[in-house]
Amino acid sequence: MFVRIVKMSFSEKHIEDFLVNFEENKSKIRNFKGCRLLELYQDKTNPNIFFTYSYWESENDLEFYRQSELFKSVWSKTKLLFNEKPEAWSVDKIETLN
Repeated sequence: MFVRIVKMSFSEKHIEDFLVNFEENKSKIRNFKGCRLLELYQDKTNPNIFFTYSYWESENDLEFYRQSELFKSVWSKTKLLFNEKPEAWSVDKIETLN
C-alpha cells in the first residue's frame, strides 16, 4: 500500500473555501482508480493546518490521478488558498495494528 500525506496551511479566511472544495470533490477523489482511502485531518493546536492521507494501490495510480483533470481542477482552486507552501510525503505503509 502506498500512502500520500499532504500538509496544507490556510489563512483563516480561506478555511471554509477549502472545506467546500474538499466536500465537493472527496467522493470523486476517493473513487478514482487505485485510491483505497481518503482522510482529512485538522491540527488540534493550529486549526489553519490540514492534512490529507490517501492510500493508493501503487505510485502509478497516484501519478495517474495527479495528471488527471480532476486533480488539476481541485488543486488549481486549493493552491490559491495557501498561506504557506504545502508539504507532501510519499510513504510505504509497513504495518497497521487494530
